[in-house]
Amino acid sequence: MNAPIILLVEDNPDDVELTRLAFEEGNISNDMVVARDGEEALRCLFGDDDKHCGLQSSPAVVLLDLKLPKVSGLEVLQRIRSDPRTVCLPVVILTSSKEDEDILKSYSLGANAYVRKPVEYSRFVEACKTLGLFWLLLNEAPTKRNTCE
Repeated sequence: MNAPIILLVEDNPDDVELTRLAFEEGNISNDMVVARDGEEALRCLFGDDDKHCGLQSSPAVVLLDLKLPKVSGLEVLQRIRSDPRTVCLPVVILTSSKEDEDILKSYSLGANAYVRKPVEYSRFVEACKTLGLFWLLLNEAPTKRNTCE
């Protein structure tokens, strides 16, 4: 059985690298597939040929930024929740936005969690480690026998 994959949807290359390093330092060794905009994230999740982004199966969790080019993070979330194939897919909003409207809208669209990216690196590493441990090890995802469809 393959280790669960993380889908990181993030357009800022510095934040992508920071997230990778934070997961490494937190001893989270799962593969991470990166989509650099909302459109690419939707292709990875719903496209007929999803091999271009490295996903062979559904990810264990999606870490989703809100401020994305082409298709916003909120639109990606809405699409994930409206499709029976992904309706139960855990989606964690990982963003620098602390706007109340973004938080409320994220939860109203079905986000499982909303995490502000800490500015301080050590706190960011701790946040990534906690996210990884919870969503990849502790969380019980539905099985094929017990689907959300």
